[in-house]
Amino acid sequence: MAKGIVIREAHFPGRAPIEAYGNGGFRFADMSHRGSLLCLPSGIHGWEPADPLALTIADFDKLLVEAGKVEILLVGTGKDLRPLPGALRAALKEAGIAADPMSTGAAVRTYNVLLAEDRAVAAALIPVD
Repeated sequence: MAKGIVIREAHFPGRAPIEAYGNGGFRFADMSHRGSLLCLPSGIHGWEPADPLALTIADFDKLLVEAGKVEILLVGTGKDLRPLPGALRAALKEAGIAADPMSTGAAVRTYNVLLAEDRAVAAALIPVD
């Protein structure tokens, strides 16, 4: 018999378009999630970068495990566009991944289009209010 509620990392096993975003979260696959998301070929994961304003390569460990299945990483940086740190961009390039930072809204729209085209895309999405 289970003891109480088990809290585990959010995960949707599969690829799904993002249906909506805002109010600090996202809707996808008829579910909702508050907080950041990492959308990978293996599924959609809850994601907690150490500092959303200063992303590091450690924030992308799960992505690097799947690097062979990803060509493009869309990074939704919130309401405003923020460039990726040089060290992060270099590490992603070395892994064969082109990274494009943009506002979260633009990243969601682009992700959905590339996903519909069955492209090798991943997305790291920081929520907006």
